[in-house]
Amino acid sequence: MRERLWAGALLLLLLPPPPPWGGPPASPARAQEPQPGPGQPFDALYASGVAAYYRGDYARAARDLEAALHGHRRLRDTRARCSRHCAARRPLAPPGAGPAAELPFFRALLERARCCRRCESQRLGGPASRHRVSEDVRSDFQRRVPYNYLQRAYVKLNQLEKAVEAAHTFFVANPEHMEMQQDLENYRTMTGVEDFQVVDREAKPHLESYSAGVKHYEADDFELAIKYFEQALREYFIEDMECRALCEGPQRFEEYEYLVYKAGLYEAIADHYVQVLVCQHECVRELATRPGRLSPIENFLPLHYDYLQFAYYRVGEYTKALECAKAYLLLHPDDDDVLDNVDYYESLLDDSIDRESIEAREDLAMFVKRHKMESDLLKSAAEGLGFSYTEPNYWIRYGGRQDENRVPSGVNADEAEVHGLSMGKKTSPKTEQDLREGGPLLYENITFVYNSEQLNGTQRVLLDNVLSEEQCRELHSVASGIMLVGDGYRGKTSPHTPNEKFEGATVLKALKFGYEGRVPLKSARLFYDISEKARKIVESYFMLNATLYFSYTHMVCRTALSGQQDRRNDLSHPIHADNCLLDPEANECWKEPPAYTFRDYSALLYMNDDFEGGEFIFTEMDAKTVTASIKPKCGRMVSFSSGGENPHGVKAVTKGQRCAVALWFTLDPLYRELERIQADEVIAILDQEQQGKHELNINPRDEL
Repeated sequence: MRERLWAGALLLLLLPPPPPWGGPPASPARAQEPQPGPGQPFDALYASGVAAYYRGDYARAARDLEAALHGHRRLRDTRARCSRHCAARRPLAPPGAGPAAELPFFRALLERARCCRRCESQRLGGPASRHRVSEDVRSDFQRRVPYNYLQRAYVKLNQLEKAVEAAHTFFVANPEHMEMQQDLENYRTMTGVEDFQVVDREAKPHLESYSAGVKHYEADDFELAIKYFEQALREYFIEDMECRALCEGPQRFEEYEYLVYKAGLYEAIADHYVQVLVCQHECVRELATRPGRLSPIENFLPLHYDYLQFAYYRVGEYTKALECAKAYLLLHPDDDDVLDNVDYYESLLDDSIDRESIEAREDLAMFVKRHKMESDLLKSAAEGLGFSYTEPNYWIRYGGRQDENRVPSGVNADEAEVHGLSMGKKTSPKTEQDLREGGPLLYENITFVYNSEQLNGTQRVLLDNVLSEEQCRELHSVASGIMLVGDGYRGKTSPHTPNEKFEGATVLKALKFGYEGRVPLKSARLFYDISEKARKIVESYFMLNATLYFSYTHMVCRTALSGQQDRRNDLSHPIHADNCLLDPEANECWKEPPAYTFRDYSALLYMNDDFEGGEFIFTEMDAKTVTASIKPKCGRMVSFSSGGENPHGVKAVTKGQRCAVALWFTLDPLYRELERIQADEVIAILDQEQQGKHELNINPRDEL
């Protein structure tokens, strides 16, 4: 059984083709199109706007897309408001014991359900069921796809400032789109709009205020830093209430076939409630994640109080500094630095103040109490109902401020020691290794092209003639016989872009087809041999002091789909790193699941050049600035270390088919590729028996 270690990147398009639910109609039929109104479902308006765009009615497109965005926000606000309204009017508090004590509970439950339905219907101008949209539409709005169409529609209408605004809003959530970045630069040049004038129409207030607080803190403006951090906290808790309210919507029952789901009353309630509770518990992560990012800001909520304790200290408000420090300790009770600071803040208080009476801030104390109760309930439910639940670590300690000691900016080390603040500095744990390159290439005829310096990066190399022209042709012939659409991509035909078809095959599959006589065994063996050749070259060139193992080997061809290339602005493979989750805005790469954190080195061995586009590119960690561009050709190999130092992607293949052997390596034998081990065993047997088979004239396929 084959283990696939390839995961698809997020599909991010600049201007996708008409979706099936919103393509241009066969005839104008204006009378049948939905008209924007206060109760109109936003997905219908979205479909109408997209259809209008494709038939060139840009005014109608802009109007309907704006109405769709307004309707989407209005629906969210309405649901959150109604949930809070009904929670206050219909509390689920049973009156006490009795022969039918549960009936008041269920009466309150039914009353709240009726209240929510009536509230939403009144505010939305019709049944709430009309606003239940598909997952595809929900995903489009989450990825801000409507702003793709909107910015183009405004360009056609010559409303460039609105186009800039829409384009910027899309780009914030899709920072790897270099074409959109270029469009923004062009718009700004045309309109004279400066960066500070451009707004993100979907910006989260608590994240904006937090960023402003950090900015003022680093500028030693502690009064303003306090203002923005306090504002950020107020906005955070409001956003938390909305997030939790929206979790009360429909849930997926992934462990059941929903149409035949026949759980009892209490099991059904428990199933649904547990999913709601998990969603609400995860709001901590949701609120700490910037748009378009996979990983949250580490230690996000505690950091507010960490910044505030020092800011209040610097302005002389020691009681508030002590409250914030104690609040921080609610989430990190063994933090030695903050424990020392608590002692110091207490020493600064007047003797008339009862130090024991000063407690952690109430806002966080209440939040932590609820969070722990939810955690206990989820663990209890997991044990009692038989499902798996592992409490995530929401408060990663090394997500800390980067100023000296966690001492406020502007306080030098000597002053800090005099005042008694702890000087320990906390940094993110990092594994350092001796990075070397320039080792022997091992094989004749291989041509060195560029090293890391010439490729403007770290641990990079470009080589030519790793394969001969004859070997490229043979591999390409094998590819046509063994490749399966979606292989290595969880069966997805177009995992990275709908404008290309992806096909793949592994070494073991090639050998199997060779044994079965479906492809020449010699050609299948070539796939195995050239991947081993690449492994030895990488191990030698980068002068590794340990064995390099295969973690995944994959022959892949990507083919441009005809009729879908005219409006392409996307990448064949979005910018990413191979062993961590790239966060361009934070200039970080988070080495955590679902990234393949065990990968250490990567290589791509190209088989052809008879196609258009498809250049391999390295970028900075911002996923925008291209540092090197490589045109594939037969026998060319690029190799590099797999971490955040080497973000990379592939430009769109606009004509023809681009084929390559993709290889990922690990220094940890625990993560060796299972199929490779099996292929090694097959090759060893083949080598041992080959002489005898030649003598007896036995076809290898007969040995199966």
